[in-house]
Amino acid sequence: MQTAINQACTLCGNPTSMWCSRCQSAWYCCPEHLQSDWARHRLECVKPQPTASYASTNMIATPPPAEPQYISVTAILFSPEADRWTTTQVHCRPTSRSTHGQCPIPILNMFFHDGLTEGIVLTQGLNGENLRFPLHLWYSPTALQRNAPVNRSIFNITCGSASKAWCGTVVVLKFNGSRRQGYTDASPNDLPALSAYFLAYK
Repeated sequence: MQTAINQACTLCGNPTSMWCSRCQSAWYCCPEHLQSDWARHRLECVKPQPTASYASTNMIATPPPAEPQYISVTAILFSPEADRWTTTQVHCRPTSRSTHGQCPIPILNMFFHDGLTEGIVLTQGLNGENLRFPLHLWYSPTALQRNAPVNRSIFNITCGSASKAWCGTVVVLKFNGSRRQGYTDASPNDLPALSAYFLAYK
């Protein structure tokens, strides 16, 4: 097959005989122009059917897909063996473009070794006041069934007055707003709302 040399570069319009190696339908005069146009072109860049064949010497290597950028936020950790709460860093995996607007997914397997977690969203603080930044409590639903020890750090923050004892680990993340589309750093300022919740939990 003879290579066409009169195609216009998608970015600058100059004549070219080189094309994107993935979709083989977008023309570029140099790799730099494909890189510059990649943010737009990647949305339409689809591999052709297997019947299409072109001379490989004219293909420009398509940029690799971007690696997901993990975010890291400060969370409050209530460890069963500890006498008091502490802070820890939690990495969150961004959601895909198809779920745009949803909150990143926290990676919590280092805290919950059985891999089972459930979440509770705390939207009210002391005296029933709405929290500007809701809190996301993660815990293991099987901790009580496995005879996990009573969480000493929660027992201590409630001075042992909670009507029901918590068992197992609790990790608390803080939403960055009422729409709950991301997380921000939790801090000791969030402890009064958490203490009120643990006291009222039945």
